[in-house]
Amino acid sequence: MLAYRKKTAGAALAAVLLVGGATTACEDGKKADGGKAAAGAPSAQASASPSASGKAAGGAADATPAAYLQKAKKQSEEITSLRYTMSGTSAGQPVSGEASMRLKPSVAMAMKISSQGADAGTVEIRLIDGAMFMGAEGKWLKYDIKSLDPQSAKKLEGAGGGANNSGENPGDRADQLMGAKDLKTVGDETIDGVKTTHVTGTVTMEQMRASLATATPEAKVRQEKSLQKMEGEGIKSMNMDMWIDESGHTKQFRTRAEATKGPLDMTVKFLDYNKPVDIAAPPADQVMDLAEMMKGSGSGSAQG
Repeated sequence: MLAYRKKTAGAALAAVLLVGGATTACEDGKKADGGKAAAGAPSAQASASPSASGKAAGGAADATPAAYLQKAKKQSEEITSLRYTMSGTSAGQPVSGEASMRLKPSVAMAMKISSQGADAGTVEIRLIDGAMFMGAEGKWLKYDIKSLDPQSAKKLEGAGGGANNSGENPGDRADQLMGAKDLKTVGDETIDGVKTTHVTGTVTMEQMRASLATATPEAKVRQEKSLQKMEGEGIKSMNMDMWIDESGHTKQFRTRAEATKGPLDMTVKFLDYNKPVDIAAPPADQVMDLAEMMKGSGSGSAQG
């Protein structure tokens, strides 16, 4: 069972790094809300009315693409909880899932991710009270992040969407997308009955790094980690799409890129915001504590 969980978790954690962290809070209390469309052509999910003039979902005919991004960035700071679905490909492998996030009064997350291919399977991840639980088939491993060695803890915090370490804050993505030379408004699109404005652009790693100059100190930390990860995967540029509703919330967010291990095409669709989210730790009799397992082994991380 451990081998199965670890194998499946590889694909799951890759997805978390790419999109799950997109919805976590920042150290200064600012929240994330990223909207990505389901994988595949956006037209398969939304009824589009192209309008390169930049007509806003709220009807402001003179709004610019950057104005939509600024509104989405501001709105992302007001979120207390959210639910979303995700789908697409990571390292060329299909991945799908769903998640709930609570950002106040304390951060907690529950995520279920399914992958196909060599690492086929479903894994659940819960982050609560400073611990990450990873489970499959009714059995869970508990990772007490504070009890692990610094290197292992850092990896788990990033992989689990740790509230203080995510590089996928959509406010950050809005900053990065504003640096695109080809930034444009595609048009008005209706997604699940919600009127949105679709903004798109392609951003190079150099342009993303340049956006750090105007980022807040907290955002710089997150964005730097995100850039390092993308560069480590051999990504040179990324196509970003944001669908922003009339209130300024990001309804969907999509990222596409070519990476060393295969194409990335990940999207998230947000279902709701600021509704009660109750996340609990798994039953104690189903949990194996990694710290207890590692006692006497001289290691702070699970072995193959």
